[in-house]
Amino acid sequence: MPIFVIQEHNATKLHYDFRLEIDKVLKSWAIPKKPPLKKGIKRLAIQVEDHKLSYANFEGTIPEGQYGAGTVKIWDKGTYKMISKENNKLIFNLNGEKMKGEYVLLKFDKAGTNNWLFFKK
Repeated sequence: MPIFVIQEHNATKLHYDFRLEIDKVLKSWAIPKKPPLKKGIKRLAIQVEDHKLSYANFEGTIPEGQYGAGTVKIWDKGTYKMISKENNKLIFNLNGEKMKGEYVLLKFDKAGTNNWLFFKK
């Protein structure tokens, strides 16, 4: 089963890095607020560059002067099952310690944006 990880990243501003294993890399989104644990909560998720699979286990401090400088710790981790994958919409079932159940990533319609909506279905 593919994995997912959410890393709490205390950089310039505290945010959460949500990562899904897709095509042998971690597709990644930065979420400015705590990820939704129940239905009815929607979060902005900004797609960022892919990361290597090995990054899923990273916890520690990224030194000042480097991209993403700050403290990183694993907030949740587990496996997931992709239910539906379209260009602008992903539906998947998370099986983590905190996040369990069906979730959606829905890309904003505006062309050229990396903004997605992330919520529990």
